[in-house]
Amino acid sequence: MLKRLSFSILLLLFTITLATNQLTDNLLKEYKGSFLYFWEQANTNKDSLGYGLIRDRYPGSPGIASIASTGFGLTAIVIGVEEGWITKEEGLQRVLGTLNTLLKLDNFHGFFYHFLDINTGKRAWNSEVSTIDTGILMCGVLTAGKYFGGQAWEKAKQLYERINWNKMIHPTKNYFFMAYTPERGFEGYWDFYAEQLMLYILGAGTPVEKYRIDQNVYYAFRRSYGSYKGENFIHSWFGSLFTYQYSHAWIDFRNWYDKFGVNWFQNSVAASLANYNFCMDNKDKFKSFTIGWGITACDTPKGYNGLLGAPPSGNNNTAHQVDGTIAPSGALGSIVFTPKESLWALENYYKMPSLVGKYGLKDSFNLDLNWYASDYIGIDKGITLLMIANYKNELIWRIFMDIPYIRNGLNNLGFVYKK
Repeated sequence: MLKRLSFSILLLLFTITLATNQLTDNLLKEYKGSFLYFWEQANTNKDSLGYGLIRDRYPGSPGIASIASTGFGLTAIVIGVEEGWITKEEGLQRVLGTLNTLLKLDNFHGFFYHFLDINTGKRAWNSEVSTIDTGILMCGVLTAGKYFGGQAWEKAKQLYERINWNKMIHPTKNYFFMAYTPERGFEGYWDFYAEQLMLYILGAGTPVEKYRIDQNVYYAFRRSYGSYKGENFIHSWFGSLFTYQYSHAWIDFRNWYDKFGVNWFQNSVAASLANYNFCMDNKDKFKSFTIGWGITACDTPKGYNGLLGAPPSGNNNTAHQVDGTIAPSGALGSIVFTPKESLWALENYYKMPSLVGKYGLKDSFNLDLNWYASDYIGIDKGITLLMIANYKNELIWRIFMDIPYIRNGLNNLGFVYKK
């Protein structure tokens, strides 16, 4: 009996070992550095109306927070507690304070303005009410609420359940609007595949029936197939790598198939490999591609560019832009899809002293121009941090997929789980 028990324990330990990836020294540096960005670049003044809000970037744009960065930051707190970088008491205090701030902020039917004054919580830069950035924020709110439970979960539920998702749906096209402003009304809509998958899951999972989106909203957006080097997949308009990553930071799509038979995890594997192959094929044109890959939205020598990407793109592969600039978050945000290729790039990045700083790797670089970004950008550090956590032990996936709202959202949209 004892021998059988010992064997069972050994088998269990072996299984656990298989499910846990050990981090290299440089990956651990990047992991902790990315966490510290969110812990240290938050408003920690408890008397402030913006307590808990997190800077959009650092050291640039002082005083400006983004709700997307705050959503990544709420998730980062969970990681920090689990890794022992902060105590659970410290994490809970920050989470409760942040949720209290969010409950008091101006909103449009539960949707938030994209950029905020970090000290007052007021709308900054006449920015838009943003569907996708609210989605990222809600993923962080629900993750932290689920992890800490109690008051944190009650406040997270309050924030989530007050969102009227149908208020941001086009009345005839069934697309999510991208934005709303009091001055201009509704603007743009998500008519093409991109990073917005989380919106459908969140919108379909709410228990408030009149706020819940119809299944047709998810199946309305265009799914355009393209290929590069044999990788065939549904591509985004600009082919920017972050569009294949963001929803996957929280939602574990690995065994879920929609009514069209699409598995979005495998789709992102193919997209990441295509991006890698494109960079390898163009090493002679751009020096940065000799040591890295991952063309995605980031800072460039000419400023921030959200149009950087790799083929396939647009209707005829002309929508994406390539200027030789690489963001480390491109490869690292795909580490769950392409671990070997991502780790190869990481080790090369850490050989460049100009790219490394107090929060790990800076936003981007361009070797043709000998240019290195001076800033860290919250959303880029965020996708890096969360994907490393999922690569290590599936931490965020395990917490998020255990939230009833998320399971209900997948089921209501017609997704089927196939082991």
